[in-house]
Amino acid sequence: MTVARYSEIGFMIPASVIVGYLLGLLADHFLHTHWIYLVGIIFGAVAGFVSMIKRALASSKDVESEESEENEEGKPDDSGGNGPNAR
Repeated sequence: MTVARYSEIGFMIPASVIVGYLLGLLADHFLHTHWIYLVGIIFGAVAGFVSMIKRALASSKDVESEESEENEEGKPDDSGGNGPNAR
């Protein structure tokens, strides 16, 4: 996993919370309320965690597939010989 993927996961939750907060403030402004921003913060946090978990699971699958490809490259072939024409 590269550094870019780790940093992306680290910024995912705060960015989602900020977007939820701003959307909640916007809704509060237009609806003349003072509590919807809290719903936006909670929704943003939940969305950020879900996105982070999906990204982490996808990354772990990528790592597993890379490891299995490396293991298959090191295996001898099923012919039992040392070359293509071995008997």
